[in-house]
Amino acid sequence: MRSRIPLFIFTGALTVSLIACSSSPVVDRPSSEASDDGHGAVAGAEEVAEPQLGLTSIDAEGAVTHLDLLDESVTEIGRVSSPSALTTDGRYLFAQTDDGIEIVDSGVWTWDHVDHFHYYRADPTVLGTVPGEGSAAIATTNLSTSGGTGISFAGSGDAVLLDTQALSTGVITELFRIEREPHEGLVVPVGSFALVTEASDGVGTSVRGYTADGESTGLEEPCIAPAGTIATRVGAVIGCHDGALLAHVDDDELRVERIPYPAGTTAPPAESFDNREGRPTVAGLAGSEGIWMLDTRARSWTLLPSPAPLAHVTAVDDQDAHLLALAEDGRVLVLNGADGSLLAETAPLAAQSLSSGAKPTLIADQHRAYLSAPAEHRLYEIDYADDARIARTFDTATEPAFVAETGR
Repeated sequence: MRSRIPLFIFTGALTVSLIACSSSPVVDRPSSEASDDGHGAVAGAEEVAEPQLGLTSIDAEGAVTHLDLLDESVTEIGRVSSPSALTTDGRYLFAQTDDGIEIVDSGVWTWDHVDHFHYYRADPTVLGTVPGEGSAAIATTNLSTSGGTGISFAGSGDAVLLDTQALSTGVITELFRIEREPHEGLVVPVGSFALVTEASDGVGTSVRGYTADGESTGLEEPCIAPAGTIATRVGAVIGCHDGALLAHVDDDELRVERIPYPAGTTAPPAESFDNREGRPTVAGLAGSEGIWMLDTRARSWTLLPSPAPLAHVTAVDDQDAHLLALAEDGRVLVLNGADGSLLAETAPLAAQSLSSGAKPTLIADQHRAYLSAPAEHRLYEIDYADDARIARTFDTATEPAFVAETGR
C-alpha cells in the first residue's frame, strides 16, 4: 500500500544535510562480506544518488508506517501482529509476535562497497512470518542482499538461518533449521557460515560453526551465557560471560578469536551491543556500573564511568569518538568515548515512556541521532555534534512502539 497519510507533523525548522557516506575514511571489512556481484541491486529496484533514509515504525497494534527523512512524507506499508520486540539490519524489520518473526521490507537500503556506496529504493512490503516458539534473538550482517540472517527461538530451541538474498527478492527461505535444547541463544551469520549456540540445562555453553546448508564445520568455542551480537567491519561480535568472541572468514575458513574482559574486572558483562552501523567500535551497558566499549580492531575492552543511570548506549565511533546514551530520566547524553565525560545533553525527551514501561529507541548514524518517545507520541532528530541540538521533531498520531532507521 503506497498511500500517503499525515501521521507525522514536522515541528522543526532545519532540513537535514545528508553527506554521501563515501567521504568517510576507508576502513577494513571482512573479506567474506566484501563481494556482491550485483552491488546490492535487486530486480525492480531503482538505484538513486543518495541514501533514502527514513524511520520505519510499528505501532502497538501492528500498523507499519515509513517516514521519509528526505521529503518528510509518510507511507503506510501494511500491518503485522502486535509486536513485542524489533530488530533491524537497516532495510528489514524483524518483528517478534506471538506467531514467530514477521518480516517487513522497508524498500530502502544502502550497499557498502568499502570505498563507495550504492543506494536503492523499491516498493515496501510485509513479507511474511518465520514460525517459532518463545522469544527470538535476531542476528544480521551489514548487507541486505546477500549472506544470511540468523534467528534463535528460545522456546523451541530452533536455530534458523534465512537466505538474505532470497529475502531481498521477497521470498522467505530457510537455509537450515537445527533443533537444539531450548535456551536464550544465538544464530550468528558470518559470511557463508553461521555460529550457533549450544546449551546444557537451559544455559548456553558454547558456539559451533555450520555451513549455510547446516553442515558442521567442526569448530566449537566455549561461550558461557551468550548474550548480545552485532556485525562490525572487522567481524561479528558475540557476547559471553567472560568477554566476547569475534568471528570472521579468512581464506574461506571460519575463524573465531576470544577477547576477554580485562583481568580483575568485577563489572557485569555486556548483554547487548549497539553502534553506528558497521563501525568497528561497539558499546554496551556494564549493568549499573558503567559502559563497556569494545574496539574490535584493537581487540580490547574499555570500561567507562556512567554520568547517570542509563537505559541504553550506542557508539558513534566517529572522528570525535562520540558515545550516545539514553538516561533513565529520558535525557539523551553525548559522551566522550575516550573517558566517558559528558559533552552535551538534551532535556528529558522520553521520561513518560521510560516511567510507563514503553521502549524508546535511540539510533545513531553518521550525522544525526534519532530517538523515539512512544508514550509522548514523538520522534526526535538530534544533532549530537552540535551540542545535542534538536534538529527536527515529528509528532505521531499513534504510539510508535518500535522504530528503525532504514535506508542505511
